[in-house]
Amino acid sequence: MPRKFCVGGNWKCNGTVEEIKKIVNTLNAAADVPGEDVVEVVIGPPFVYIPLVKSILRPDFAIAGQNCWVKKGGAFTGEISAEMFKDLAIPWVILGHSERRALCGESNEFVADKVVYALSQGLKVMACVGETLQQRESGQTNDVVAAQTKAIADKVKDWKNVVIAYEPVWAIGTGKVATPAQAQEVHAALRSWLEKNVSSDVASKTRILYGGSVTAANCVEIGSQPDVDGFLVGGAALKPEFVDIIKAANVKKK
Repeated sequence: MPRKFCVGGNWKCNGTVEEIKKIVNTLNAAADVPGEDVVEVVIGPPFVYIPLVKSILRPDFAIAGQNCWVKKGGAFTGEISAEMFKDLAIPWVILGHSERRALCGESNEFVADKVVYALSQGLKVMACVGETLQQRESGQTNDVVAAQTKAIADKVKDWKNVVIAYEPVWAIGTGKVATPAQAQEVHAALRSWLEKNVSSDVASKTRILYGGSVTAANCVEIGSQPDVDGFLVGGAALKPEFVDIIKAANVKKK
């Protein structure tokens, strides 16, 4: 079976009620996006707007939390638990984003523990990996993303609800973007790592998304690469061009 294209929109810490209604109205009005048999679309609003988005977003688009706590809820001020997402029927969560790793000090092992717990509660996980510019320029890209993936692989036994999002840190929100060949190279290396260290079945079935200044102008060329299975989009997910990025799924349509 071919891997179904997946496009995630990570809205990060952006939006007001009126701005979010405008974004959702644009998504709802997009009548010519590929169907659910071609693409899985996942929208990640800020936590406080999840109920609003859930109430007005078209039903063929799913919703994700942008983060969740590493264990069951309790005395963890400011955190959101996987159980809360489950209670709200929110199926997805984004974990290990580079901004969480860099700004909040989340280690590979901590991210892996989050992934395991979220999966145990029935959530689907977009697990983010990626290297800094310094790491890329020193030739460490594959080692860095392999280490980040290994931490997850050491603890996850069932991969059916895991999607990997490769997001080169140097390309997030900078306007810089990996070339299609650079994206393919890292995606292929990740898939090869999974084959050697997890299983050929997991390697062939696990979707690997690209994230890092994805736009309507570059999405088709990047999305056409054989090991690129979609995108996790930041800034462009807040703009009408996100619809065009979703349409890029047609490049893999059989």
